[in-house]
Amino acid sequence: MIRVKIKLFAAYQEAYNNQSEIEQDFPENTPVYGILTQMLAEHPELEQWRNVTRFGINYKFVDPETVLQDGDEVVLIPPVSGG
Repeated sequence: MIRVKIKLFAAYQEAYNNQSEIEQDFPENTPVYGILTQMLAEHPELEQWRNVTRFGINYKFVDPETVLQDGDEVVLIPPVSGG
């Protein structure tokens, strides 16, 4: 198992009671989209963001298939609006 830190923004943060980050364990060789899959299982209301969420690992945008490493800091970025 590996442990990653997940930074939460916008709808993801709201779904997790306004926590700005959480830590979770995943099996080795889990792709970053596996985090999103887990979150959607826990919070089905986030389903609308499945196809528009971007992923970052350690301050770099990555493809959804990028494999997580122990200690990674992950960001799930849904579309945001603002002024």
